[in-house]
Amino acid sequence: MSTLNTQLPLNTGATIPAVGFGTWQDADAQEGAVLEALKAGYTHIDTARIYGTEPAVGRAIKKSGIPRSKIFITTKLWNNSHRPSDVEAAVNASLKDLDTDYLDLYLIHWPAAFKPGGALIPKGDDGKIQTDNENVDYVDTWKALEKTFKSGKCRAIGVSNFSKAELERLLKETEVVPAAHQIELHPWLQQNAFTEWHKEKGIHVQHYSPFGNQNSIYSSGQNIGKLIEDPTLVEIGKKYNKNGAQVALAWGIQSGHSVLPKSKTPSRIKDNLDGDFKLEKEDLEKIAGIDKKLRFNDPSGNFGWDFFTDLEGKK
Repeated sequence: MSTLNTQLPLNTGATIPAVGFGTWQDADAQEGAVLEALKAGYTHIDTARIYGTEPAVGRAIKKSGIPRSKIFITTKLWNNSHRPSDVEAAVNASLKDLDTDYLDLYLIHWPAAFKPGGALIPKGDDGKIQTDNENVDYVDTWKALEKTFKSGKCRAIGVSNFSKAELERLLKETEVVPAAHQIELHPWLQQNAFTEWHKEKGIHVQHYSPFGNQNSIYSSGQNIGKLIEDPTLVEIGKKYNKNGAQVALAWGIQSGHSVLPKSKTPSRIKDNLDGDFKLEKEDLEKIAGIDKKLRFNDPSGNFGWDFFTDLEGKK
């Protein structure tokens, strides 16, 4: 089966490529990895200020020779730039590092605000994350972001890691409906009611950690196998000559969402792009049966903010 290169609509009238290339972690390896992804056919790159990978992404795009207009770039506002007076400077810094004059999508990375200055993720003497929170309302941060949308620097704006109540408040108190919400989503954390709500509001959903996340930074509190080795996903994959990872991606895309896998391995980079294929209804129904409501990523204890309070998978 061939790769579809599915494009999905945003509420701005633009479209977003269904498969994006994630660039979290391993900043030193990202220039090569992004170049590999662009060569393989990705046209959607996802980065963030905190990843430290924006310069590498910018260099890779230049080296690829692919016109900027053919590539969809997402990056994110870090928690230490939530003051409304800091937002435009943060956008400009990302534009400079990415070597571009506009962003296709710019997200508030977390609803929590840290004090500006100092380390991006402050740590105590024991080496543990010890954030210095600041009382900045994410609604005010969003209003500053709306200006960068209206000026054209950010062609679409959105959020990441918001709860339903936080998003409802944002919609009620601001003008621009977020174009996208990037959240942890995978076959073990399906959040159907929440994703349906997004559809009603015209907010596009993006899956980060589309294969779950057994990274040591996070602790799921459970000794479980890898999501991509889930017997149901593996079995479905055999029918299409695909692997469990590709089935997880196809499930997300068929839900109308974009998916953001990451890899440094050339073969896996290409394989993930091949996750854009159609699953039959009976297979979607089987995947619906493996929802564990298992959330891997929750830094509430470290970030001084209680995230995901009204969502599935909250411990």
